[in-house]
Amino acid sequence: MRILFIGDIVGQPGVAMVKRAVPVLVASEKLDLVVANAENASGGSGMTPGAYAQIRQAGVDVVTLGDHIYKKQEIISVLEKDDRVCKPANFPADAPGRDFVRATARDGTVVTVFCLLGRTFMRPADCPFQAADRVLQKLNGQCRVIIVDMHAEATADKYLMAHHLKGRVSAVLGTHTHIPTADEQVLPPGTAFISDVGMTGPYDSILGRRVDRVLSSAISFVPSSFEVATGDPRLGGAIIDIDSATGRANSIRRLMINEQDLCNLEKAAISG
Repeated sequence: MRILFIGDIVGQPGVAMVKRAVPVLVASEKLDLVVANAENASGGSGMTPGAYAQIRQAGVDVVTLGDHIYKKQEIISVLEKDDRVCKPANFPADAPGRDFVRATARDGTVVTVFCLLGRTFMRPADCPFQAADRVLQKLNGQCRVIIVDMHAEATADKYLMAHHLKGRVSAVLGTHTHIPTADEQVLPPGTAFISDVGMTGPYDSILGRRVDRVLSSAISFVPSSFEVATGDPRLGGAIIDIDSATGRANSIRRLMINEQDLCNLEKAAISG
């Protein structure tokens, strides 16, 4: 089976790119499941129910979140009721949302997805290693294909989690830094890993925010509103091929789709 994992969706440019690109990629790449981190989808911080609905309607099957999960408090009702979105599993038990999501892929395979928050240079959170073990214990071997979104600042946090879970999950995929890395690999005996899949949003920016606003504040120390940028929207992610019978990853491939790439894919889809 083939899964597309999409990195941090930032603002309306990121949502718009998802709405255009995902349906085309599902067809052209023969995707069985699409997972996306969308914690920056609304105004660059948090996610509203409206943005969530647009992302899901575009063909994203499962949505993960991160440290900005509750920045838009109206999302709490969605987290409490919807079964296709999850909070970081190492958040406290009383925090709104579910620890993991189960979804049936297009090929009929049941896939479990959960996310974890790193602890280095991040907000305080429970131990991600213990949280991962707790989720796997709850699953009790009932699901072979398991995707983990490791939402962390430090590269070491992500690599450590990959080694902690290798052989027990299908993939550990890094998000949060918005910068795609070139270290994609399959750890034996079959766990795909990459430090960060990159963001989905405007790349003519500072991590999705307007360059002039961020630069002005950095130089002058005068606070400024870090508005979401608009230029050079791209979709950043990774495609993982997995043996659905064993849950072991066979390959991982970085994906970066810009406006021209998307136009070419759309034309190819029209021409058949």
